[in-house]
Amino acid sequence: MNQMTNVNPESQSPMLRVENLTHRVSLETDTLTILQGVNLEINRGESVAIVGRSGSGKTTLLGLLAGLDTPSDGTVELDGSVISELSEDERAKLRAHRVGFVFQSFQLLPALTALENVMLPLELAGMEAPEKRARELLERVGLGERLTHTPRQLSGGEQQRVAIARAFASDPLILFADEPTGNLDNRTGAAVSDLLMALNREQGTTLVMVTHDEQLAVRCSRQFHIEAGVLTEPEAARELAH
Repeated sequence: MNQMTNVNPESQSPMLRVENLTHRVSLETDTLTILQGVNLEINRGESVAIVGRSGSGKTTLLGLLAGLDTPSDGTVELDGSVISELSEDERAKLRAHRVGFVFQSFQLLPALTALENVMLPLELAGMEAPEKRARELLERVGLGERLTHTPRQLSGGEQQRVAIARAFASDPLILFADEPTGNLDNRTGAAVSDLLMALNREQGTTLVMVTHDEQLAVRCSRQFHIEAGVLTEPEAARELAH
């Protein structure tokens, strides 16, 4: 049964609920546990940072939360759909209409202009007036004069602004950001962080961000730490959240 068709729009369920999430990968002679027994609940409109060092499992966790991969054990429920039980096609459909992404490496298509990169997900989702929406967002992120430039003609900060515009283009319910300032210098990273947080507030999106940058993490309403595949929420942060 396609659970995506049975979501109650009046439901007060959290935007994201994770229960006993475990992820293992098989090696030639052993099995490696990357995530172990993760439990997480994120309300609609919250901004959440998951902080951890390289190799801690944070990017793997983000991929599972977004339905890019399926867990070994446990469940991931996004906007009322248990995405860990959906088919690959059903997960792709859910991502197209409810999820936005911002990646550390920008992930722009090099042969397309800034405008075309932002239009593409709108066209794939069959949305009306994709060019108008893309232009509006690129102007909002300060790139109204760079619409016809390809990624190689843009600086790193400009490329990430295009990526942010693309992520918000389809009005996602939830946005996943993977080290969004990781490839930028401090000054450019701070400007991109300001833009990301401002757009998130304006659109009321739920934001889940993984980062190793503590200064960026504290701008979110809640912070979690991940180490060796185990996710924890500091006691002080948990008390403030409740």
